[in-house]
Amino acid sequence: MTDEILRKDRKYLWHPFTQSKVSKDPIVIESAKGEKLFDSEGNEYIDLISSWWINTHGHCRDEMINSVFKQSKKLEQVLFAGFTHKPAVDLAQKLIQITPKGLKRVFFSDNGSTSVEIAMKVAIQYWFNRGEKKNKFVALRGGYHGDTFGAMSVGRTSGFYEPFHEMLNESLFISFPDIWTGNNQLQKNEIKAIDEVKKIIKNEREQLAAVILEPLVQGAGGMRICRKEFLLQLVKIFKEAGIIVIFDEVMTGFGRTGKMFAADFIDEEPDIMCLAKSLTGGFIPLAATIFSEKIHKEFVATDLKKTFLHGHTFSANPVACSVALSSLQLFEKDNTFKKIKMISKIHSKFLLELSKNPSVSKIRMIGTIAAFDYHKVSNVYGSTESLLLRQKFLENGMLLRPIGNTIYLMPPYCISEINLKKSYEKIIEILQ
Repeated sequence: MTDEILRKDRKYLWHPFTQSKVSKDPIVIESAKGEKLFDSEGNEYIDLISSWWINTHGHCRDEMINSVFKQSKKLEQVLFAGFTHKPAVDLAQKLIQITPKGLKRVFFSDNGSTSVEIAMKVAIQYWFNRGEKKNKFVALRGGYHGDTFGAMSVGRTSGFYEPFHEMLNESLFISFPDIWTGNNQLQKNEIKAIDEVKKIIKNEREQLAAVILEPLVQGAGGMRICRKEFLLQLVKIFKEAGIIVIFDEVMTGFGRTGKMFAADFIDEEPDIMCLAKSLTGGFIPLAATIFSEKIHKEFVATDLKKTFLHGHTFSANPVACSVALSSLQLFEKDNTFKKIKMISKIHSKFLLELSKNPSVSKIRMIGTIAAFDYHKVSNVYGSTESLLLRQKFLENGMLLRPIGNTIYLMPPYCISEINLKKSYEKIIEILQ
């Protein structure tokens, strides 16, 4: 059976972020439960990156399976223009209740890139509807916001988009002053970044539609973390200048940083927030872009030109909305933030142990995210050394995907203490 699946895979499929010329055959996964994946050969793997950061409560949770089943029997899909339904209304209400208080309107789509694209389009049309032309964006250098063209234009410094540079809209970038254990240049780097911000606002203010940020943590950029004090100062400067602030919480949302959202670490609010990935706990694609009423009211008019003429076929899919509600309910039922604290405590202990390895540096963590750089591996994404290290982890029953020479862990919240500790022990042994 496995050989037949792989034969068809090689013949018909094109995998993301994969160079088929040099990559090994993919592993055939048959099932999953909790923090574990099981392949067709009887091997099991600890999912230490939550299957690309989406799985929160563990694979195949009964409560979420039941919500999918029940909703599928009632209403599986209906167009969301001119119609509505209870799962969408209930989920929108819940999101408004748990996100920063100034966010009031939810626009549903189906993935992180589209969530960002919607935020960017709305930001430009907001100014258009007010009779102003503003179409430039500011972003943090090294950030990643998705793979559609708008999202690529504000993530062009991430290193993923060289073939498309001539096609991307012009954006402006500021330094990201990341923190790690032993960084004694942090204050200097933060001052430099703030100076860059002030210069951009002075020179480009009349053309700036918005600033878009991955608050606190740059995910695909290498799990780089900044201080909450820096984030707060950054947001204040842009808001005082009248520039729309977009928080891309596609990765950081739903507990990853130790709070429900990274925005909860500061007392300034974004005008727009992008959510996806963990929104449905890893079950069904769903995204949400949430707006302040100040933004939304500029689109309410009798003039069709002021309408946001944008939509997705599966916007607010009833089954996806239902399972998202189930995922959010599990935070209370499972006392999830107690589990998050346990994960953080284990991260801290073993990162200290890893710091004794002379090939390990730039140790950093926040919430359930732990990361460090490993200097025996090239920092080029997809390097031969990185692929070999990923394979070594798999051979030892761990799903880990280094980003360049950055090794990171972001496990589902259900992971047991013993499995997380054993995983760290294996990592330490492998890297030695």
